[in-house]
Amino acid sequence: MAGKLGTDNDEPIAEINIVPFVDIILVILIIFMVTTPIIMKPSINVNLPKAKSGDETTPSKLSITITKNGSVLLNGEPSDVDAIKAYSTQVIVNKPEIQAIISADKDVSHGQVVGVIDAVKSGGVKKFAITIDNQ
Repeated sequence: MAGKLGTDNDEPIAEINIVPFVDIILVILIIFMVTTPIIMKPSINVNLPKAKSGDETTPSKLSITITKNGSVLLNGEPSDVDAIKAYSTQVIVNKPEIQAIISADKDVSHGQVVGVIDAVKSGGVKKFAITIDNQ
């Protein structure tokens, strides 16, 4: 224990007070609990079709998602086919070898997926990949 007044006790302190350490750890835990929801990026709920023969793709600056209700998102932001074509034309100038990643819900019509692919190719992008869920 700590030395008492009025005694000549030259013994070393043999116990460590861990209360300040626990306080610091609890504050750090609270900071992580508060900041985690802010840091995490919300995802788009897309039910991808399943296949056994899928390959890995690298993330791209040209990511297009078609949700079950037919909404089209470009890099996570709501968009339409004309905006995708314009963005593709703009991106191809800086990165001529860019690959478009298209994620479409399995219940989306084939025609809508083909329309998005056509917009990407009309914008000048030569390569594209369709995202699947590996079995």
